[in-house]
Amino acid sequence: VQLQASGGGLVQAGGSQRLSCAASGIIVGLNAMSWYRHTPGKQREFVARIITDGSTFYRDSVKGRFTISRDDAKNMVYLQMDSLKPEDTGVYLCNGGGFPGEYWGRGTQVTVSS
Repeated sequence: VQLQASGGGLVQAGGSQRLSCAASGIIVGLNAMSWYRHTPGKQREFVARIITDGSTFYRDSVKGRFTISRDDAKNMVYLQMDSLKPEDTGVYLCNGGGFPGEYWGRGTQVTVSS
């Protein structure tokens, strides 16, 4: 199983960014797929999840600003991040197969400048 996250970079506070997770060896539509992040000085934390029936879940601090989605045809998972804040800075990782799942991809760095 491979999960490849991309789309990170430097963005100003209030801006938007879209992360992508390309999956191979796992079918995103048949598994819970999540985004986690490592933020400076903190442990890895849950960000968002989409489960097999399409239901989505978010940590409180990103509700209303982030949207997780998937494209079953492309076997991709996305995280649309709007109204970004400096505290959203971190390495974002794609996860699959559970709550969290056993499959982790290499992260993509998101840096939000104030």
